[in-house]
Amino acid sequence: MVQHAAEEQLNAMEFVLHRVDPVNKQGLHGLTAFEGLSPMDPPNAYAPPNIEPAALEDMHPFLRHLAAEHVPFLRELDAFEETILDIRKNGYTRVADAQLRHFLNFFNEHFIAHHRHEEAALFPLLKRRLLETGEHGGGPDPQTPVDLMQDEHVKAIQLAAVILNFLGLAFRFRDQQTRLIILDAALEQGKFLVELLRLHVFREDNVLFPLAHRLIMPAEFEQM
Repeated sequence: MVQHAAEEQLNAMEFVLHRVDPVNKQGLHGLTAFEGLSPMDPPNAYAPPNIEPAALEDMHPFLRHLAAEHVPFLRELDAFEETILDIRKNGYTRVADAQLRHFLNFFNEHFIAHHRHEEAALFPLLKRRLLETGEHGGGPDPQTPVDLMQDEHVKAIQLAAVILNFLGLAFRFRDQQTRLIILDAALEQGKFLVELLRLHVFREDNVLFPLAHRLIMPAEFEQM
């Protein structure tokens, strides 16, 4: 009965993984800056489209605060990746398990709050300005960089939940081989989460925040 329930949970998580497939997560979102690019010759993810640069020290304190919150999170992300590599090399230990769970707790307590703050205070006005200035994709539902950031927020939360559930699920199986397969799946999703979040932070620091600096007035930041 326990194993049957665990298999049902595994099937449910596989369904979620199809929704956050890392192969598709960088799919084009209709932004005009990416039109005409071939999937056989994709742009460098860390070479954003032509965005007028802005020095962090010139930005409003609201944006500087958001950027500052990225710094400790990137340190935690580096430690999380090191733990994944260590497990691949030396095996799964209690110490490694505690380190993985520490990151997931940090993600849940700090980064989700960071996401929500951005989505509640910054994103609505910035999206409106991007639509007003024509900095969006075409079609009946024009997409902006804000939509991409919100989509990545959701994908990151889903991946973190899948990793946590895989870790809990693995030890519900008595079969050692099954455990190892599920733990390996958890680590693989951890790698995808690291990749997603590093790129996400880069995009916010180098694309989204400069856009906000240019399109939002200081008095409007004061109200956030």
